[in-house]
Amino acid sequence: MAGEQLQPGTLPPNVSAAVNGVAFCGTLVGQLFFGWLGDKLGRKVYGLTLMLMVICSIASGLSFGHDAKFVMATLCFFRFWLGFGIGGDYPLSATIMSEYANKKTRGAFIAAVFAMQGFGILAGGLFAIIVSSAFKTTFEAPPYEVDAIRSTIPQADYIWRIILMVGALPAALTYYWRMKMPETARYTALVAKNAKQAASDMSKVLRMDIEAESQKIEKIKKEKSEFAKICFKRISGWIPSAESMSAIEEVYRIARAQTLIALCSAVPGYWFTVAFIDRMGRFGIQLMGFFFMTLIMFALAITYDHWTHKDNQIGFVIIYSLNFFFANFGPNATTFIIPAEIFPARLRSTCHGISAASGKLGAIIGAFGFVYLAQNKHKSKADAGIGVKNTLIILGANNALGFLFTLLVPECKGKSLEELSGEKQDNNEAQGEAELSSSTKLSLRTPPLAS
Repeated sequence: MAGEQLQPGTLPPNVSAAVNGVAFCGTLVGQLFFGWLGDKLGRKVYGLTLMLMVICSIASGLSFGHDAKFVMATLCFFRFWLGFGIGGDYPLSATIMSEYANKKTRGAFIAAVFAMQGFGILAGGLFAIIVSSAFKTTFEAPPYEVDAIRSTIPQADYIWRIILMVGALPAALTYYWRMKMPETARYTALVAKNAKQAASDMSKVLRMDIEAESQKIEKIKKEKSEFAKICFKRISGWIPSAESMSAIEEVYRIARAQTLIALCSAVPGYWFTVAFIDRMGRFGIQLMGFFFMTLIMFALAITYDHWTHKDNQIGFVIIYSLNFFFANFGPNATTFIIPAEIFPARLRSTCHGISAASGKLGAIIGAFGFVYLAQNKHKSKADAGIGVKNTLIILGANNALGFLFTLLVPECKGKSLEELSGEKQDNNEAQGEAELSSSTKLSLRTPPLAS
């Protein structure tokens, strides 16, 4: 919709890649920076990420400039910093939940944090449908003239701005509670070395008195979607070509497709993970997810010509949607959970940020690579089909690699964070050394018994 001002008809591939890719770049940098900051200053920096998201969501909608190119440049600038704030939420959210949860239900709680993303996707799609429908009803007067079907009404510029700015609302509503959240007890006790403060913070969270006794301190130490849109356009009729409908109609159709996919596949996938993560384990779910994602991608690629016929388009959508289900009931969720569990407290946030940033590199490649190739390099419909088919094969091979690397992932189910990170063993060794040192000193001080 924003691109209509720049080039009526369709958003140029390089601009589309920039608008999407710059947010991913910001997310990657934010994951690394706030991951490090979370270990340096504590998890309390959680509020800063939220503030960035609120400010930059509003600023994105207010993107200004004397011409369309400048508006897009301003939008890219604010989307980078929006991504920066979102990126910070990845390591901090996962780390905070892992350090508050117990070992029996920790996987489900971390997965539930991540699963809320599904409701965000769903809400975003529904809101886009509502806004675009309202503008269609109010301002557009069909039937359209064939030669002017992509002509943009002046009020259409408000659509993308409203959608982006309203995104700040749910984030702003949580700001008060996030700022009131105390530091996690594990960070305070194991990194900041302040057991008394850790006990006080836990008292606030659990709403009960907790004493910082030496025995309890020891216990703490021991127990502490761009590619989809292209694909659907290649499948005749599900999302018609941009030239055959108005810009507002295109926003409505795309939002409807994304919402349907989220409702039927992505959201259920998230909550299947929540339900089964502490029964099946992280390893089993990730292995299963990569297996079915590989199978689906290769199956769609091999039979791609079959799905291009109009009678078969619904079948393609259903099978492709299954990929989103097994991504979320699989590696999309587990790769958020596992890094929050296997690293020691002093490095947990930093290492989770590095892990998340590594994953975000794939999104950047997708935004700047696959989307550009599919939109720009192929001129004919046949060539475009080949481009999508080859992309499906590449993604299938990538999923197969993920399956193989999963064999190196440790199972975290039923183990405390200290067991997983080795901190329990280190504490036991330190305690043994202290006891040995004490006994040595005692023997040196004790005079020999008389014969």
